[in-house]
Amino acid sequence: MANDLKPVYLITGGDRPKIQRALRRLRDRVGEEATELLSASDTSGDDAVAACNSLGLLGGVGRLVVVEEVDRWKAADAKAVAAYLASPAPDTVLALVAAEMKKDSALAKACAKVGDVLVYDVVKRRLPEWVAQQFADRKVAIDAEAARLLIEIVGEDPEELASEVDKIATWAGGEPVGTKEIELLAAGCAEVPGYELTDAWGRRDLRGSLNACQTLLERSGDPVSRTVPMLVGMLVAHVGRVRDCQAFADEGLTPREAASRLKRHPFYVEKLFAQARNYTPDELRSAVVRLAELDHAVKGGSRLAVDLELERALIEITRPREAATAA
Repeated sequence: MANDLKPVYLITGGDRPKIQRALRRLRDRVGEEATELLSASDTSGDDAVAACNSLGLLGGVGRLVVVEEVDRWKAADAKAVAAYLASPAPDTVLALVAAEMKKDSALAKACAKVGDVLVYDVVKRRLPEWVAQQFADRKVAIDAEAARLLIEIVGEDPEELASEVDKIATWAGGEPVGTKEIELLAAGCAEVPGYELTDAWGRRDLRGSLNACQTLLERSGDPVSRTVPMLVGMLVAHVGRVRDCQAFADEGLTPREAASRLKRHPFYVEKLFAQARNYTPDELRSAVVRLAELDHAVKGGSRLAVDLELERALIEITRPREAATAA
């Protein structure tokens, strides 16, 4: 084992891809054959200590014991590891991994005394920059709008984002990535990613709404009878959030302040605020009522095909004001 490795590393935070890279570096230094992978879900602190001591007795070439999910451990487990770290086994590295660990916890303090505490977190408001850096690490450039769109589609989980970055960067082959590529390649975590539909509705683009609706029905892979209710539920939730943002704007809140209340990414809430400006309060109330009628229709309240009921409702809640007035 290299002399500069420490007896223990506590690796914690929400940036799972960076944590995995840190573990990979340790495993590369020590060697796969000398690495033991454990989980705190079925490994106690005493078990981890026993693994370190037994491996250490094999001697000489260096050993690595990795224990995941140590935030599950209780006080007795932390005490056992702290006692071990007072006199750790030679040529053995203990790597403890936690999603979250307070710096003043007993385990963190014990690790800091003889090893390193490595915190890899992603600041939510800087997530687009993190996405851009993930692409840069793979020698691919991405513009800021495309990075924000990827977050909107995939969500804020770094591991899921990193997986999408890997896929898209491989496809790009070193070429720059923009919103068009993200729209084409990114996979939402929901069964039916519907941002194309909600965006078109928000800008009162009737043709775009109908086209997006048809595309989503074709892409789903599920029967229309199952997909339409999912799309209805998505529209109900989205229109509700737009109404909330309209009310927040009337209160004088900024999109960032509203994002904190909604627990949503600021980029997404800024989009909601923009959409709220395209509809009057009466129109949004009418849209909620119409979507409730649609929900009843697709659940057996109408003899028409459910996709036709959806298209009819979309026309009514999306068409420009002048068209709605003239009807």
